[in-house]
Amino acid sequence: MSEAERNLRELCRQYQALLLNEDEKTITVALAGMPTTEMLEALHFTSQRRVQIERWPQARLEQYQQAEASGAGSMPEPITPLVDHLLLRAFQRRASDIHIEPCAAGMRVRLRIDGVLQPLQNISETQQAALIARLKILGNLDIAERRLPQDGQFTLQLQGVQAAFRLSTLPVRAGEKAVIRLLQSESQDLALDKLGMPPAALTHFRSALAQPQGLILVTGPTGSGKTFTLYSGLNALNQPGSNLCSVEDPVEIPLPGVNQTQINPRAGLDFQRVLRALLRQDPDVIMLGEIRDAESAEIAVKAAQTGHLVLSTLHTNSTTETLTRLGQMGIPGYLLASALRLVIAQRLVRRLCPHCRAPAEKIEDLPAQSWTGSLQNWQAVGCDHCFSGYYGRLALFEMLPINSELQTAIADNASSETLSLLAQRQQLNSLFVEGLNAVNRGETSLAEVYRVIGVGHG
Repeated sequence: MSEAERNLRELCRQYQALLLNEDEKTITVALAGMPTTEMLEALHFTSQRRVQIERWPQARLEQYQQAEASGAGSMPEPITPLVDHLLLRAFQRRASDIHIEPCAAGMRVRLRIDGVLQPLQNISETQQAALIARLKILGNLDIAERRLPQDGQFTLQLQGVQAAFRLSTLPVRAGEKAVIRLLQSESQDLALDKLGMPPAALTHFRSALAQPQGLILVTGPTGSGKTFTLYSGLNALNQPGSNLCSVEDPVEIPLPGVNQTQINPRAGLDFQRVLRALLRQDPDVIMLGEIRDAESAEIAVKAAQTGHLVLSTLHTNSTTETLTRLGQMGIPGYLLASALRLVIAQRLVRRLCPHCRAPAEKIEDLPAQSWTGSLQNWQAVGCDHCFSGYYGRLALFEMLPINSELQTAIADNASSETLSLLAQRQQLNSLFVEGLNAVNRGETSLAEVYRVIGVGHG
């Protein structure tokens, strides 16, 4: 540490401030109160640079000072740019998540891009504690707590864009792992016709959204784009004459005109409590981020029966499995039959890079019920534009409108086999068939469809 740097740090200590970062033109200092003119002049004179102030709560400032004293935050100036650099690279490469995990020597960093984890870089062992401490500071977490999982959120300016992040820490064998989710804080194009639904599927979705009441469910595993489909539906209903309310964990896309509530379990604000309160808020449309248990399922179904349009998600693999799962959650068949309007199952597959995709050998031996004739397959090659052969993702949808036949069967608690047969009678494409169509159009590869959907030919 140079003499000038020591003087600068000592000056910060005198004013109960923290030196966070410095470059050729600017020093960044954290302070609990308002900076005095005397302090600003002293810092400017000593550093000969512009002084940027971050206002921190007193508790957060004290946590960082404790971390410095223990050695975890003893190097904030090299750690802050490192964290900023990691977040910026993730943002530039369209990552949805950053995984920072301790390993035998230091930590490895991986980015989830288009649903698949890809290595980014390694972090040295000497920076491990300071890196986690800096992330906890950003997420307003307890730096000293290393034995329990913690969750937080923060926002940063990246390339002129306000980027929002959700942080989760977890104790693992070699230390603490951190996963950072990049949240969507800018407005996106939520038009229904931009979802990528085939015309027939889009017609079913628009028809269900036009109903004055009822339940629309979007199903699929984590990371399959369910929430975006819900937001698009909600956006289509967002009219001055309607009261739209949502309960989410967290609010992923801010929607002007929609009353969005984020749950806070630590404060006692859970899904059930918010849902019950929403029903007293005179809503026309309710979006429930996820049906998690029997109680939230019951409230959603009853709300859909009593004059509200309810949109929600469920973690199931197919449209017909959703009907069975709700029965297992204790929803009586007669209630579900009168409430449910539409079930959408969806998946996201990686889109082939248009710059480097290459035709592969045609496939002739697909089961007749899934595909007739030959299927044009494609190869993911990889180039400077995409690195992996894929760039971006496209959604596949399987629709199940609840017609009168299905309503009767659900009310009679019919078996899953009976429900599947009735669903097939509607002659709507399964997820697998939708995937084959996308392969034949050159949008994705058969290997990608198998990876995401499996080899079942439903």
